[in-house]
Order: sequence, then C-alpha cells, then structure tokens
Amino acid sequence: MMMTGKTQNLGVMGWPVAHSLSPVLQQAAIAAAGLDYAYIALPVRPEDLPAAVAGLRALQFRGWNVTIPHKQAIMAELDEIDEAARAIGAVNTVVNDDGRLKGYNTDCTGCIMGLTAQGFDVRGKRAVLLGGGGAARAIIYGLLTHSAAQVTVGARNAAKIAPLATDFAAYGTVVTMDWQSANFTQALGDADLLINATPLGMVPHVDAMPPVDWAQVKQDAFVYDIIYTPAETLFLRTAREHGHRTLNGELMLAGQGAAALRLWTGVEPDLAVMQQALHQALAGAGV
Repeated sequence: MMMTGKTQNLGVMGWPVAHSLSPVLQQAAIAAAGLDYAYIALPVRPEDLPAAVAGLRALQFRGWNVTIPHKQAIMAELDEIDEAARAIGAVNTVVNDDGRLKGYNTDCTGCIMGLTAQGFDVRGKRAVLLGGGGAARAIIYGLLTHSAAQVTVGARNAAKIAPLATDFAAYGTVVTMDWQSANFTQALGDADLLINATPLGMVPHVDAMPPVDWAQVKQDAFVYDIIYTPAETLFLRTAREHGHRTLNGELMLAGQGAAALRLWTGVEPDLAVMQQALHQALAGAGV
C-alpha cells in the first residue's frame, strides 16, 4: 500500500520491542481492510516514556499499543482511562482524539474473543485461573463482565493474590487460594474452564507447567493457555491427552489487536487474517 501525506500513524511502544508481533498482526489487518494507516515498532526506554508520549501526541499519531514495561507507567501520561483499563490497572492501547489521549485495555476482549471463536460461552460458568499477575487481571475482568459465575485464582503465593477478590468485587465473585491446597483441588473439580495465565511452559522453559491434579478436572472442562510460544505447551498437551478441548494464546493476541484496530479506525478487522499472519510469523521464527 502506498503511503501518502494523508496516511495515519499507529505503532507499538515497548522496551525492548523488536520481538513484538503486533506490527505483523496489524499490517496484515490494515492491508486486508484497505486502510490508509501505517503501524510501526516504537522502542521507548522507561525513562523516556513521558517524552515519547508527548512526542506521539505532538506528531498526531492516531494511537498505539503499549507493551512491557510501560503498561502501568503510561497511565499517568494520559488524559483519560477507560473503565476496563482502570479496573485491570494497565493500558495496552492508546487512542488519540485531537490531542486528547485515552487509555484502554483490550487484553480482556482478546481473551473472550478466543473463547467465543471456539464456541465456549462463559456465561454462568465457573473458571479456575492459574496465576494472578497482569494477564490474570485482564482475564478476570473479561470473564466477570461476560457473566462468569465465579473465578477462582490459584497461585504459589496466596497472600500476594488475595487483593484480587476486593479489586474485582464490583464485577463478581473472585476467590483466591494457594494452588497446592486441598481447597484448590476441590475448585478444579468444579471448573468449567481452566486457564493458565502464568509464563510457566513458555519458550525456552517448555518443560514447566503449573501444578494441576488432572484426575480432579471435569472431563468436559475447557482448557486455555494464554501462551502461544510454543503453540502447544506441556500444560495444553497434558490436557489434550486427558481428553479436554484446548486453546492456546494465538487468538487472544490476535483478538486484542483486532479490538485495538477497531478503536483507532472504527473498522471491524478480519480476525482470521490476523491469526494467519501471526501463525506464519511464529512458524517463520521456528517457535
């Protein structure tokens, strides 16, 4: 696509950012929709964040994605924060409307889009989440705002995740516990949906996974891992061998990107095109 003086600019801000697959996803969707936008990587050191935000505002970038380590720090630089981003405590998408910057979090949307694409409806379902970090917060918000009955969060350090119950009390029921406890084993037996939101099993540590007593997990429980490198983690492979339907993090990544592009352009992007571009990029990288 030819760039002109009318081409609008988008990007992804992080440090480092060279590994980001967002340019692959977004350029594929932009081309498929015939949009006059360009999407680039924006490497920004943590200490340069305020200057970078001011620069993008001055350059009239239409918007940008935000990745590690800026998702929390950027909130102080914005004019407005969407409710989801405020509840989750992180921004991954910024929209610039005539110099006014608003922060959003589309990770929660991406999580639900992945499940919906697989025909799994979270309404009234009981979910068990492994891990209580930033990714988990986005997933909890997504599940509760789509009417999940309850979210049980298990982690190695139960005290560290205890605030989640209070943080999300306005949206629904969150129960936190030690993932080695008998209570957690019981929660596994009630789960309709089991999600790994930890980095355990991600390249290069592919032999790791969270502790799960698979004998306790219901046969019809859907198992979801937000990791996409490798495409099938040890966690997902074990779930599949136990007869569970499984899903990796590719659709979540594509979904959050699609939601961001919709915010910037008002156009509904082709999720399948984004997923295919992601799949090809991962295959090319040998992961």
